[in-house]
Amino acid sequence: MAISDLRNRPDFAEPVADRVWRAFWKDKGHPLSLLTGLVQESLGEGPVPSCFVAHDGDIFLGTASLIACDEETRPQYTPWIAAVWVEPDHRGQGIGAALIARAAEFAFGAGAGRVYLLAGPHRRSFYEGLGWSVLETLSDGMFVLTRDAGGSA
Repeated sequence: MAISDLRNRPDFAEPVADRVWRAFWKDKGHPLSLLTGLVQESLGEGPVPSCFVAHDGDIFLGTASLIACDEETRPQYTPWIAAVWVEPDHRGQGIGAALIARAAEFAFGAGAGRVYLLAGPHRRSFYEGLGWSVLETLSDGMFVLTRDAGGSA
């Protein structure tokens, strides 16, 4: 398995948009074209936004993105790791953890001292197991988690 910046593997832009749309946006009524446009922004210059793709050669395994903000009520927090997705047949193999680590290290390398992540109750323990710490619980039951540069959460 390899993890590539989408800028280096733009051939994965379509599956990234499709999977993230189906997982997080479709049921909220957003069109696939909206996600396709957001993914295309990750092909530009600058560290944010960025998208990372786990793959085995030309086989798409998963994705994670680094974006400016994933929670509109918390614009002071930036950057965020978001849109973490691993193909169902490849879950439980550490791909999600590797994608999250890659996105966080990229953010730290670009000068971020802290990164943020938004997770529901069903994913909280997964992220805490990776060294993330809960910063706060939002009114809708979602959790804002953080990880600091240098590995301390």
